[in-house]
Amino acid sequence: MRHEEPDISGAPVGRRIFLGLVVAGAAGILGGGAIQKGLSAVMGPIGNHDPTGLIGLIPLGNNFRFYSVTTGAPRKDENSYELTVGGLVDTPRTLRLQDLRAMPQTSLVRDFQCVTGWRVPEVPWSGVRLSDVLDSVSPTAEATAVRFTSFDGTYTESLTMEQARRDDVIVALTMLDGPVKHDHGGPVRLYVAPMYGYKSLKWLGGIELTSEVVPGYWEPRGYSIDAWVGESNGRDDDATS
Repeated sequence: MRHEEPDISGAPVGRRIFLGLVVAGAAGILGGGAIQKGLSAVMGPIGNHDPTGLIGLIPLGNNFRFYSVTTGAPRKDENSYELTVGGLVDTPRTLRLQDLRAMPQTSLVRDFQCVTGWRVPEVPWSGVRLSDVLDSVSPTAEATAVRFTSFDGTYTESLTMEQARRDDVIVALTMLDGPVKHDHGGPVRLYVAPMYGYKSLKWLGGIELTSEVVPGYWEPRGYSIDAWVGESNGRDDDATS
């Protein structure tokens, strides 16, 4: 039987619902992993439709919190997903899920560290090295940075070319031993292992090679452009690498 993910399309979470979820989250920490996983499944779609960010304040232990800067992103699947790769390149491409799966795959197990303080240890990830995607479009000599856009229509991020070519920066197709779910930014998201989570853009829809770094959604709002874990944003978290 096919599992259908909840489709929540309401307004941002109200005060009464939020307070109730705080209590539930605290009970989940006290009650163990099974309750926490259940809460994550419920709060994922709610959080991704709540641009206030209140859901991220709910205690969930070492589990993912869910954020969206919009009221959600459209759902993409095998038939509708496309990743456009262009900008300062010789051979722009549009990649579908089957194209990404046909490219050499890489796997790694690394922590996910959010700049707000929470951390999920030893998350299994797999997908295509971003460097392989870039090589497939033949960047021009003028390309020194990479800009990413989300198909939520709002979120953006950027890396220098040197950062983007690291072996631990991937276009992720799986995480947590399964396909990247919609609430985690699927079917395809970015994972930048050594940087804070806001660099690991969800719902990856576009890659553009540029002549300089273009600040992403959060940088004009006070976050560091170079978001190394433990070495930026005034934080001293342990590195994830």
